[in-house]
Amino acid sequence: MSDSAWQIAAMLIYLLGMLAIGWYSYNRTKDLDDYMLGGRDLSPPVAALSAGAADMSGWLLMGLPGAVYAEGLVAAWIAVGLTVGAWLNWKVVAPRLRAYTQVANNSITVPSFLENRLHDRSRLLRLTSGLIILVFFTFYVSSGMVAGGVFFESSFGMDYRTGMLVVVAVTVAYTLFGGFLAVSYTDFVQGLMMVCALVAVPLVGLVAVGGLPAATAAIQEVDPGRLDMIRGATSIGVISSLAWGLGYFGQPHIIVRFMALRNAQEATAGRRIGIGWMLFSVLGAIGTSLVGIAYFVQHPELAITDPETVYIRMGQLLFHPLIAGFMLAAVLAAVMSTISSQLLVTASALVEDLYKALGRAPQADSRYVLLGRLAVLGVSLVACAMAWNKGGSILELVSFAWAGFGGAFGPTVLLSLYWRKLTATGALAGMIVGAVLVGWWGTASGGVFELYEIVPGFVGNVLVAVVVSLLTFRPQEEITVEFDESKRLAELLVAEESAPV
Repeated sequence: MSDSAWQIAAMLIYLLGMLAIGWYSYNRTKDLDDYMLGGRDLSPPVAALSAGAADMSGWLLMGLPGAVYAEGLVAAWIAVGLTVGAWLNWKVVAPRLRAYTQVANNSITVPSFLENRLHDRSRLLRLTSGLIILVFFTFYVSSGMVAGGVFFESSFGMDYRTGMLVVVAVTVAYTLFGGFLAVSYTDFVQGLMMVCALVAVPLVGLVAVGGLPAATAAIQEVDPGRLDMIRGATSIGVISSLAWGLGYFGQPHIIVRFMALRNAQEATAGRRIGIGWMLFSVLGAIGTSLVGIAYFVQHPELAITDPETVYIRMGQLLFHPLIAGFMLAAVLAAVMSTISSQLLVTASALVEDLYKALGRAPQADSRYVLLGRLAVLGVSLVACAMAWNKGGSILELVSFAWAGFGGAFGPTVLLSLYWRKLTATGALAGMIVGAVLVGWWGTASGGVFELYEIVPGFVGNVLVAVVVSLLTFRPQEEITVEFDESKRLAELLVAEESAPV
C-alpha cells in the first residue's frame, strides 16, 4: 500500500469510530436532559478530556507548534495563560457551578442558570444570553468547518468543499443523533488521540536528532533566542497572551461540562485529570516545534515552508504511514471536537433559551429533543453556507469569539457564583457592556488598542455589573437560601479536599 492509502485507511477507521460512538449515545438518550446535558452523569475523566478537546481545537496541534517554530518560546506565553486559566476554571467555577445549577431549578444551560440564579422574571437576561451564544457560535462553527476543509485540502489534495462536507456530515451525524453524550464521548477519544500524538512526536523526534544536547545545539545554531521566553516580548504582548486565560470563565461549551458532572465532589478529580492532560498536550506541542527546528536543521532538504505544518510533517517523517494517518486524524479530531461542542451549545440556546423561553405552553420532552436535533441541523446548514467560500482569518475570528464570550459571560458567571448581591439588571448591563467593549476595542488599532480586547471587556463588565447591582439590589429570601445552599455544598468539597488521607 502507498503512504497515502495507509493514511486514508486510518482516517476512515477514525471517522467510522466517531459514528459508532454517536449510535451508542443515541440509544442512551431518552429525554431533553439527556440530550443537552447527558443526564448529569459524566465521569471526571470524560468531563476533563472532553472539556480540553472542545477547548483546544486545531490551535493545539497546528497553531501553537507553528508559532513556537517560527518565533521561539516567546510565543508560548499564551499557553501559560491558558493553562493557568483552565486550572482556575476547574478550581473556582466547576464545583460551585455544578452545585448551583442543580439548586437553581436544575438549570441545564448557562442562560437558564443565570435566569434561575437571579430570578429574572423579565426573561431578558436569558434571551440576551441565548442570542449572544447563537450569533457568536454560528460564526465559530463556521470557522471550524473551514478548518476541516482546509485540512483535507492540504493533507490529501482533496477539493476544499468536499473535505468540508465530509467533516460536516460526520460531525453533524453523531451530534444530531447522540447529543451531549455523543459529543462528550467522542471528545474523550479525540482528547486521548491528541495527547498521545503530541507526546509521541517530540519523544521520537528527540531520538531521531541524537538526544537533548544535539537538539539544543541545532536550535542555537539557527537562533539562540528561540529558547528565550523574554527576548522580543513586550509588556502589552505578554499581558494579552496571559489574558486568554480569562476567557475560560465565560466559554459555554467548556463550562457546560462542569454542569454535567455526577456531583460537585468530582470536580476535584476532573481538575487533576484535565490539567494533567493540558500540561502534557501543551508541553508536547511546544516540544514538537523545538524538536522540529533541530530535525530540519539536520535535514535541510526536508524543510517545511509553512510553520503550522511542523506537527503533521514530523509525524509523516518519523512514523509508519498508518500511525502517521492516526496523527493526521488527531488534527481532524481537534477540529471536530470543537465543532460538535459548539453545535450542541448553539442548539441548546435555540431550544432551551429562546424557543422555550418564548413558548406559551410546556411540551413533551420528546418534542424538545426533536427540536434540538433540528436546531443542530439548521445551525449546521447556516454555518456550512457561510464556510462554502473560504475567506477571512480563522484565527482572528476564533480570537474575537473567545474574547466575546469571555467578556460577556466570564464576569457574570463568577459574580453569580460568589457575590450574593448581583442582580438581574446588573448582570444584563455588565454583559452588554462587556460584549460591546470587546467589539469596539477589537476594531480599533494602535497603541493601547493592541491590548487583547478581552481585558477591557472583562473589566468593563465587572465594573458595570457591580455598580448597577449595588444600585438595584433588594434582598430576596429565596435567592439567599439558594446561594447559601450552593455555598454549603462547595464548602463540603473544600473540606473533603483538605482532609488528611
